Amino acid sequence: LCFSALPALFKEELRDEEAKEGEAVTLHCELTKPAPVEWRKGHTALKPSEKYKMRQKDVTAELVIHSLTESDA
Repeated sequence: LCFSALPALFKEELRDEEAKEGEAVTLHCELTKPAPVEWRKGHTALKPSEKYKMRQKDVTAELVIHSLTESDA
């Protein structure tokens, strides 16, 4: 017996969010099944830091960006 597991897909994709410079914003997405999420800006993978906080519980992943600047758009 041979089968391949279906990949995790986005059930709820990211939406554009508006926030003011210096504030924080929270982005979240929902997957069809639990899977690791890697947050990226362009080709660069984001790492947890004072600026970026990542949380994931089951099928929901969240990215909080603190101290927004124009370059975060």
